[in-house]
Amino acid sequence: MKIAPFRIERYYAIHEFTAPYMLSSSDAESVTVADLLALEPDSAERLEALHLGYTESPGALELREAIAAIYETTTADEVVVVSAAEEGIFLACHELLEPGDHVVVETPCYESALQVPRSAGAEVSTWRRSAADGWAHDVDALERALRPDTKLVYVNSPHNPTGTSMPREVLDRVVELCAERDAWLFCDEVYRELEHDPATRLPAGVDLYERALSLGSVSKTYGLPGLRLGWLASRDRDVLSRIVDLKHYTTICASAPSELLCAVALRNRANLAERNRGIVLTNLPLLDSLLERQAARLSWTRPAASPIGFVRVHGVEDSTGFCDELVAATGVLLLPGAVYDEPDHVRVGFGRANMPDVLARFERWLEIGS
Repeated sequence: MKIAPFRIERYYAIHEFTAPYMLSSSDAESVTVADLLALEPDSAERLEALHLGYTESPGALELREAIAAIYETTTADEVVVVSAAEEGIFLACHELLEPGDHVVVETPCYESALQVPRSAGAEVSTWRRSAADGWAHDVDALERALRPDTKLVYVNSPHNPTGTSMPREVLDRVVELCAERDAWLFCDEVYRELEHDPATRLPAGVDLYERALSLGSVSKTYGLPGLRLGWLASRDRDVLSRIVDLKHYTTICASAPSELLCAVALRNRANLAERNRGIVLTNLPLLDSLLERQAARLSWTRPAASPIGFVRVHGVEDSTGFCDELVAATGVLLLPGAVYDEPDHVRVGFGRANMPDVLARFERWLEIGS
């Protein structure tokens, strides 16, 4: 297997743990272990008594039950726990795809969505969205990208990096197009439940289509990336069984403490999601104001979900130098859009409680230092 370097992680490897001020984080505000344990009276005692042996490869039943409760049609037997969303993407692509298969991926995207199918030998076409039309979903363009034998379609809503959501009528049409071809629909839903208006939440893919896989994670909406767990949900138990067979060659099983803590978190996920939605909705008007003041240099399509947005930097062809200069001068870290093949953009994260201070540092640099 050959795979291209992961550009997002390469950039973060240079700066993420040395830059003191994150303004590009893709996750929402995190909590402590003590915060999680406080959500259920007996959880600290259960954690202290936990046996640190191997766990079940599909994931602990307690955790799979908590995950299944997120969906309308799914049981614990239709969930596989993975070591973060990244493993879910890898396992699904390498189980479902063979050399020569055709895949369509919504772009711009998290780079795994493009590179992991290619590493499985698939031919990848893109369903590219454009800043010029507000990142609208052009269904005609999707239909042109599809083939009669397309094997898998990868979509992401709420969307990384734009923070936009797919309209319901578009999602329904995507499902129809996949069903016409008997294609798999891979729904990256790691930002689900962090819609700015919960009334706009889409149904999960697994609840709409029998050949859908829904990818979830505790990292983003719930702010728990340190637990390193995600999941795949599908009504096709045979495919999930084969994914577990492949998992035996990757992580085999998950961390026992992480499984327990994730189960606690997901049983109380509304508390975590509402907390982080509050932070996002407090921070978003501050970004609106900055972009209004700096309109000659910065603009965006305003996000409708998630803690991230994609800002165009006017007057630059590649924002990497802009980001490098910013972090060197101020310690404020933005993510250059080149990692999404959108080099005149930067990804902004606004899900952290300290964003007002970080944003002020960024604006001072714009006014006097850049």
